[in-house]
Amino acid sequence: MPTFLMLSTLGPDGAATLHSNPGRLSQVNAEVEAMGVKVLHQWALLGQYDFCTVVEAPDLETMSKVALALGARGTLKTATMGAIPADKLTAMLQG
Repeated sequence: MPTFLMLSTLGPDGAATLHSNPGRLSQVNAEVEAMGVKVLHQWALLGQYDFCTVVEAPDLETMSKVALALGARGTLKTATMGAIPADKLTAMLQG
């Protein structure tokens, strides 16, 4: 399955929700998985983004649906990009 990296930034409402209900993060991950995307890794970040989440999705369309569904809530903004393992890239370049 294709791998995607999703960087997310919480808005004020999203930050307030997470602060008052830390379990909300697990709930959102479960909702994402119910849309057909597997959460592989997730880190809280300092800086421009609040979270980095690595997921597997069956295809670009499914990942787009998830990103749009999360963004439509108005509590966060996302930047999502496709990712391939570096060793796979080097193997592709070697022929």
